[in-house]
Amino acid sequence: MYPLRRNRRLRTNEAIRHLVRETILTPSDFLVPLFVVEGTNVKEEIASMPNYYRLSIDQLEKEVKELWNMGLCAVLLFVKVPDDLKDNKGTEALNPDGLMQLAIKAVKNACPEMLVMTDVALDPYSSLGHDGIVQDGMILNDETSEVLAEMSVSHAAAGADFVAPSDMMDGRILTIREALEDEGHINTGIMSYSAKYASAFYGPFRDALDSAPVDMKNVPKDKKTYQMDSANRFEAITETQADIDEGADIVMVKPGSAYLDILREIRNEVDVPVAVYQVSGEYAMVKAAAEKGWLDHDAVMMEQLIAFKRAGATIIASYFAKDAVRLMG
Repeated sequence: MYPLRRNRRLRTNEAIRHLVRETILTPSDFLVPLFVVEGTNVKEEIASMPNYYRLSIDQLEKEVKELWNMGLCAVLLFVKVPDDLKDNKGTEALNPDGLMQLAIKAVKNACPEMLVMTDVALDPYSSLGHDGIVQDGMILNDETSEVLAEMSVSHAAAGADFVAPSDMMDGRILTIREALEDEGHINTGIMSYSAKYASAFYGPFRDALDSAPVDMKNVPKDKKTYQMDSANRFEAITETQADIDEGADIVMVKPGSAYLDILREIRNEVDVPVAVYQVSGEYAMVKAAAEKGWLDHDAVMMEQLIAFKRAGATIIASYFAKDAVRLMG
């Protein structure tokens, strides 16, 4: 009862605020997305993602060593595949000497203790820009899942610690888990994009990998038949629990800032680690507004990252990881 209880006593100075702080970020909270391209000595800034780069494998090796020295211990790999290697079935994804497979090996050679997670979806390899095989204007579910399982086995054979299916096909986690088990990759984990929404925040990412759906007859113009409707809440629990039942070790909510309620809901319901992906559009908005002088870049960045952890995230995939760790000192 006031005045016996004055809540502001615990906000009097930085020392007491730090002592009673409920949510604290550390480098171990972060998963660092990295974009890989073919070539040598390539470090190419992504126009819609200032200060973020596409890296050739030699530059990737340098980057992971720097990340490790900063205390960042996990990376999530994506590849930008040349157009001449793309088709509707993602054939190049299964090439044992493909860009992803070579990137996995390079990271493990450069920094053996770095945890390597890999994107598993067809869109970087698809000539049509979809996460699945397209036939007669529809995305084929089961046929796509079989390819994703083969892709996962290929990544595991190259040395990936976790595969991260981002496609949202029904039942694909079980298909992948069974394939990994059958090939002896019993210790390869699965981080499933369990609640991945059909979001408008993905634009810069699709620029980075040239993976947007093509504008063509009999090709769906968007990904709404497989990614979740942004208006839905309880469906996220259904999707996430199904993935856990099928063998997912970690589940993910994507995007982040606009879906904190989903993150909290899932955290309250499940007993496995929960990741959140602060996506490219979220990153780009902060960068653009800060460049205009409309907000304090570092303050907003840290406030958003703390919000993810406060909402229940075990892991935060973020393009801000290096910036945040530098601020942590």
